[in-house]
Amino acid sequence: MFRQFFGLKYNPFGKEVDISNVYESEDMKELNSRFKYIQTIRGMFLLIGEPGMGKSTALRKFSTELNPGLYKPCYFSLSTVTVMDFYRGLLISLGEVPSYKKVTMFHQIQQAIMSLYYNQKIIPVIILDEVQMLSNSILEELRLLFNFKMDSENPFIMILSGQSQIRNKLQLAINAPLKQRIAVKYVMQGLKLEELPDYIGTRLKAAGLHENIFTQAAIEAIYSASKGAPRLVNSLATASLMYACSVKQKNIDEEIVYQGQKDFDV
Repeated sequence: MFRQFFGLKYNPFGKEVDISNVYESEDMKELNSRFKYIQTIRGMFLLIGEPGMGKSTALRKFSTELNPGLYKPCYFSLSTVTVMDFYRGLLISLGEVPSYKKVTMFHQIQQAIMSLYYNQKIIPVIILDEVQMLSNSILEELRLLFNFKMDSENPFIMILSGQSQIRNKLQLAINAPLKQRIAVKYVMQGLKLEELPDYIGTRLKAAGLHENIFTQAAIEAIYSASKGAPRLVNSLATASLMYACSVKQKNIDEEIVYQGQKDFDV
């Protein structure tokens, strides 16, 4: 195994990385500043990013770092359900027992949010993932469901996270009222070429390897193939480590990256 070959405690590019070891790229720093802003104003936040850009990692980091005495994170990822199932899932994530009627569940959700905010002084943070797959019916329900006191208050934070197709849906006339309620938006850009050496080095160091084993040419080859998408960077780096181990080579150059890429068809 390449971990033994390189003296690694674990695969440094696996998705199980400790949240405290997440690399603070410029992209992540800017996103974190937007997260802090939505905490001050509350309301709706739209996070857009192509697959592998790090949306889930960013959301996990954000929710993990929230003060549990002030915030209640509610993560919901079932984006292809009916309106009724969506209501039920949202109620369960809020810690409520769903009713059987839509109108009752509507009031249950609003009451649960108001109880948290006004009575317990806790802000519910509702995270909806893969929102590009939500039906227009559910998107319209969101606008109605999160209208409090005639749209004069925001006793919640809602993060809508998804791929760029959500933009097309929000351009539709039926979704214009929801789009107008989005207070903050951010589009993830991924890693820059100049950030890649530090990103890879940080990951290796966290796993116990302090030596810089990726050459600059290897870094550039990884960036060329991944365009800075962290998930692809991780896959290519892992493939390179595995191939380097198979040929007993400690330093990883562009040829190792190329061969690793071929084996895994990244």
